[in-house]
Amino acid sequence: MVSFYPRMVVLLAVSLATTACIGADIDEASEEFVEVEESAAVAENGFLANALSPNALSPNALSPNALSPNALSPNALSPNALSAIQDPGTRGNLSRELLRYIVGCALKPDQSFAFSWTDSSGGVHSETYRGELGLAHWWKSTPIANDAYVQRTLTACLASRVNWYGVSVMISLRGVEASSSTSERATYTVREGAFWGNVFTHIEAPYLQACYSPSGVARARQVQRDCAAGHINVDPVTGATLAQPCGALEIVGSCDAVCNGVDSVNGFYKGCIDRVAVSPWVRTDSVITSFLLP
Repeated sequence: MVSFYPRMVVLLAVSLATTACIGADIDEASEEFVEVEESAAVAENGFLANALSPNALSPNALSPNALSPNALSPNALSPNALSAIQDPGTRGNLSRELLRYIVGCALKPDQSFAFSWTDSSGGVHSETYRGELGLAHWWKSTPIANDAYVQRTLTACLASRVNWYGVSVMISLRGVEASSSTSERATYTVREGAFWGNVFTHIEAPYLQACYSPSGVARARQVQRDCAAGHINVDPVTGATLAQPCGALEIVGSCDAVCNGVDSVNGFYKGCIDRVAVSPWVRTDSVITSFLLP
């Protein structure tokens, strides 16, 4: 079993990227995070990546399952993965953005991933991505290709940080292995939805799924956090209002219908149907539930 490092709920001020921002200089983007322990609140500010763009998880960018057979360090990457993060074009921007988030979810704050790449003008860019949550800090030296639980936990982390817009939103991430303080629970009271899947697998097709908490949909959309309920889009031909998924993140409906209740103390969904379209009986507890300020 994997746990957050240390065991805590993570509050993230997420700077949300849009598909229009894909070609932007992601090195200049920033966000804040605050980590809340059960006994005390500890704030730490830093410059991190934009919120994960939906397109960064598409087949056109670095594939997460290309990383899992190797240690999460520059010297251990496969030639294809190294080429993807050193690509000077748009594909490289997406690959680096995805890698930055993977490192943030997997490694501890005292761990990092450093490499360089050369742009089309010959300029050399030195990158250092630091860990944040430590969900799989041993990946620094040990592959995760055979550890489905870790793969799913990291996937839930990535999925919970995908969004459509370019604004900053404070969110609280909670799960089976992450408790929360009384003050944090009293502050972040709006349950947005849950996220799960496996994009690191080599056994089946990678997938991402999300569900929405019915009581949180209005607030989520108000603050432009809508990848659990669907990005609202208007059909230019018919004028109909449609709920559009965020890239590969499949929205499976209300969490009340696909998840088996909530934790009585922390309020997170304890488990959700793993593949709704495949089997209604198989559930996963590798789920991260997001909460918002009211």
